[in-house]
Parts: sequence; structure tokens; C-alpha cells
Amino acid sequence: MKKLLALLLALMMALTVTAAFADDDWDEATFAAHADFRTELAKDYAGKTVILHSNDVHGQIDGYATIAGMRDYFKSLGAEVILADAGDFSQGSIYVSSNKGAAAIEMMNAAGYDVVTLGNHEFDFGYVQLMENLSKATFKTICASITLDETGETILPASTIITTESGLKIGFVGVETPETVTKVNPGLISMITFAAYDKLYESTQKAIDEIRADADLVIGLFHLGMDAESKFNAYRSIDTLEKVTGIDMVIDGHSHYQMTAGQNGEPIQSTGTKFANIGVIVIDNETKAIEDHFLIPTNLGSKLYTFTHTDESVLATAKEIIAKVDEEYNAVFATTEVLLNGERAPGNRTEETNLGDLIVDAMVWSVVKEGGIEQVEPNAIVGITNGGGIRATINVGDVTKKDINTVLPFGNTVAVVYVTGAELLEALEASTFCTPESVGGYPQTSGITWTLDTTKAFDQGDVYVLDGKESSYFAPKSIQRVTINAINGEPFDINATYAVVTNNFCAAGGDTYNVFFNSSSRFDTGIPMDEAVMAYVTDVLDGKITAEKYGQPRGSAIQIK
Repeated sequence: MKKLLALLLALMMALTVTAAFADDDWDEATFAAHADFRTELAKDYAGKTVILHSNDVHGQIDGYATIAGMRDYFKSLGAEVILADAGDFSQGSIYVSSNKGAAAIEMMNAAGYDVVTLGNHEFDFGYVQLMENLSKATFKTICASITLDETGETILPASTIITTESGLKIGFVGVETPETVTKVNPGLISMITFAAYDKLYESTQKAIDEIRADADLVIGLFHLGMDAESKFNAYRSIDTLEKVTGIDMVIDGHSHYQMTAGQNGEPIQSTGTKFANIGVIVIDNETKAIEDHFLIPTNLGSKLYTFTHTDESVLATAKEIIAKVDEEYNAVFATTEVLLNGERAPGNRTEETNLGDLIVDAMVWSVVKEGGIEQVEPNAIVGITNGGGIRATINVGDVTKKDINTVLPFGNTVAVVYVTGAELLEALEASTFCTPESVGGYPQTSGITWTLDTTKAFDQGDVYVLDGKESSYFAPKSIQRVTINAINGEPFDINATYAVVTNNFCAAGGDTYNVFFNSSSRFDTGIPMDEAVMAYVTDVLDGKITAEKYGQPRGSAIQIK
């Protein structure tokens, strides 16, 4: 009777999904592409274990109610269910950044996660803050590729085995991207080391070997991704799978890709970002083999699928957090006539944008207005911020403090570094090494008119070393792609000293900006970037971001393609 009721419930749900797809807003191609899981959701899952997984949630805290609800739904179909996450849950929206990631842990506890690994953004508030947050976690956190310098031991267990009620033993191995060393303020992670190059594969293989004999299957929780910039160091999930043995399936994060297999059919699945999908891996308890895996999209365009199940208690926890933050951050302080482009690619990681121009102009103004730069003449002051630090678009209309904090969620401050013209050239060359492919270090600039010739190859030199540790990026052996045409309208001098207004992350050598860390002099103003932008918009633009001023990128960065 229970089986019959479960099947009837599933069939009703499948019909509901069909009705949602029949809406006039869905085109036939989209309907066909997503029709497969109407069948999946009508199955009997008795005798199965289902792993539901997420990655790169980035503060979409109401989505935890969806994955918790989907867990309950699969349980109603007879399945045993495990919840897993592949990292980047601590940062990405004001709802988690305003409390330094603590709300993400609260939400994952409420949703009932079983096992997670770390993403690079887990370290945005520093190693110490992360470990404090994780001390409150009710789930297992694993990572094989991060060690504490003082002891050489991993900061967390490298792996874990979860045994289901039916006796199935599923091993999980956690792996973090080595790129974290330059994607986080280096000063906040100086006490730990991220396994890189061959050590990445060795630490992963060691963790697999330690549990392989005791586990029926081994699942990789990888925060490695598939980004083009990562292939230069062979840090992608597919690169690691080529180097190790014993992994049955990889749950991947970092790139925000939606995928059910690697480019050559590798067993890798990833859900995108912000709960765009929920990943499903189906294991048969008797054969102890993966028999199916797929993605369940939670939305299409702006509409929710009607099959989406929601855990109301988890949703209530999310709403409580959201209400508290909104009360503080929803005040309107400006308006914009134009959409301010916060996209990744094409966007702030591939080219100059109007939002990048606005932010870096505000940073320069925040320092200059206080007379904080005296070592050089005003015409030798420029601005650079990394495109990867710009996280959202601002739409036409009212602008709130919440909007600015969503764009700039990392809590970075404005800093100043003094470099020579040659060092400024190196910074631009290193930070565009793979352009037009996306790169987080792509420079949004103020006061610099420059040309990037992407038809020329990057002349790769030695790997950057930051405070005794290898970076993920390389110094240019020679300058081949970038030409600086002018500085504040005057001729560029390779031997002159320039003051670069940047953020404290780049000043500390973050992303591709190793040359800033090694500069002759630098200081942190202590001015939060978000406050600099809001003050600039209020005091200089009189609260109005106009089409005349920021309708389009100003054209300082010229690309030859």
C-alpha cells in the first residue's frame, strides 16, 4: 500500500510538472531539453540511495528550503537520501557576507546536510573565522588538500564514509582548488598551505586510498571547476581525474557550470550556482553501483517549477535571516539611469565595464579627496581593481546599500601601492594572460589608457611566489600583449613612480597582482570599498548615476582581437 501511494503521488507530481512545461512561456526546445526528469520523479526509489547535491550556493539561503524539501520528496518515494555540497557557501550575498559566513552554516544545519567540502570563498573572512563557523556545523566537513603549516596535518579530515540504514558505505573525498592562495587575501590564510600541482593529485590519491577498501563507492567532492584559466596549471576537475584512480563520481564546484559529464564523458556533475539546479545521483543498494545521475532545475527564467517541494521550517529560518538584513540594508540612497554591468563574462572578468569604471573612480576619489597621496603628483595617480571582486549587476532605478554590498560583498578596503611604470605594465600583462578567456584578475582601471592585443601569446615566465608559497599564476617573461598609451592623458613613463589605488586584496598579492605585494611601498587606507562607492555616488554624483557619465564603459581598455 505504501508503494502504491508513493507511485500515485509521484505520478501526480509528474503531471503537475507537465502542466508547468505546457505554459506558453516555455518554448518547445526548452520543454524537450528538460522533459526527462518528469519520468525520473515518477519512479519508485525503494532500494536506492540518492545523493542530492549543491555547489556555489553563494548566499542564496532560501534555496536550502528547496533541497531539504526535495530530500523529503525522494524519501517519500522510498529512497535513502544524503545531502552534500561542493563549496562556496560562505560568501556571495549580503545575507551571508554581513555575518562572515555564519548564516550559511545555520542554514545548512537547518537543511540537514551530511557532508560538505570547502570552496575558495570559505576563506574570504580568514582561516580563523572559517574554523569558528565550522565549529557550529552539525555536518561533516572534509578536505584532503589543505594543511596547517605548523603541523603539516590537514586542517580537516580528508575524507569520510557515510553508512546508510541499508548498510551501503559511501566514501567522500574533499578537494579544494589551489587557486585559493591567490583568490583570498593572503594575509588571512598565511598559516595554511593549499596543495598545488603534483601535491594536489598526491593528496587526493592518498585520501582515496585510505577509504577505498572500506567504501562501496567513492564520491569526489571537488571544488576545482572547469574554468579555462585553470587549465594552465591543470587544476580542473578533469585534470585531477586523469591523475588519480578510484573515484566513481565527482560532484564539482567553482566554475558555476551546469553539467552532467565532463567534456569527454568524465563522471562529473555540477549544478551551476545559487541552486539553479539540484544534483541527483542514484545508487542501487543491491549492486552498489551508480545507476543514474541528473540535474533537477529549480527554476526556468523567472518562474518556479510547480513540482518544487519546500521545507517550510527551513524556509522560515531563511526568512528570519533575510528580514533582519533587509531592515538594515534596504534604504535607497541613489538612483541609476543605466544598468551597471556586474556580469562575469562577457563582463568584468573579460573587459572594461561601466560598473568597473564607477567602482574604481570612487576608490581613487576616496583617497585623493582626503589628500592621502603625497609622494607623487596628481597626474601620476591611477586606479585598478580586480574584475573578480565585482559580483552583481545593478539594475536601472533605485540603488540601496544592499545593492552595493551585493556587488562588493568581500569587505575589502581601499589601499595604495607605489610601483614603477615597468611594474604597472607587468601587473596589466599578468592580469590579462588568458584574455579573452575569463580571469578574476582582469583589471578595471581609472586614469590608464591601455591596449591589449589578444592575438599575441602570453610569454609565460616563472610562477609567482607569494610570501614563500607558489601562486596559481605566472609572471610574464616579457611584455607582449599590453601597451599603456597614456596616464591621465599624459605620456606613460616606464621609469616613473605611480600611485595605484587598489583594494587590500590586490595590494596583498591577490589574484594576479603579485607585483603589488612586492611594491616599494604600500598602505591600507581602512576605507571600506562599499562605503567609498556610496560616498562617491552621494557626494560627487549627487545621488544620480547618469547615462552621460556611466552609460557605457569609457573606453580606456582597448582590445585587439
